[in-house]
Amino acid sequence: MSENIPKDVLESADITAITQLILRERESRDLGRWEQLRECYWPDALVRVSWFHGDREGFVTGSMDMARRGIPAKHRLAPILVTLAGDRAVASLTAIIDLPVKLKGIDGTLSTHSRFLYRAERRDGRWGIMGFDAIYMRDELTPSISGQTISIDPNEVKPFRASYRMLSYYLQSQGYDVDSNLAGEDRPELVEALNREIYGWAGLKR
Repeated sequence: MSENIPKDVLESADITAITQLILRERESRDLGRWEQLRECYWPDALVRVSWFHGDREGFVTGSMDMARRGIPAKHRLAPILVTLAGDRAVASLTAIIDLPVKLKGIDGTLSTHSRFLYRAERRDGRWGIMGFDAIYMRDELTPSISGQTISIDPNEVKPFRASYRMLSYYLQSQGYDVDSNLAGEDRPELVEALNREIYGWAGLKR
């Protein structure tokens, strides 16, 4: 039946399905809908972000643990660009990760600006996520109450990469091991390598 449907209509349907998949995945993460989050990923998916590197089950379990520890990340998402390649696709979008934090006795919000890259694959007629990576751009720390100041000694953050410096600092203070070799705007060669890997997986040129 699909052979009678114009190609652009079929591609539009796939783009919509992948876009909704990513929005569902992020909403599930933000709202603690853990089973729905799990269903967005294929079992052999790979997730590589600041605080986690591993498979679907580890990511879901780690997200649950993070929520229990009082680190409720929320995400502000830009429009999603989907590039199709048959039964595979790459989706990219800019995003801001907001974390409510308490540092030096002051409440604040840690906002990390990044670009998300998703690898999606269609199996048995259904799209699922095969990979989730982040490219870090910059982060900022803002006190919750205007007029207050969160004073951090520059030497405390000196070991961390500029593109996700405060995120690394905070996560480490909460007991997380942060990967310091992730793609970020301060390391363009890592960004290029990640793009080659992800788009190459889909058979696409970048």
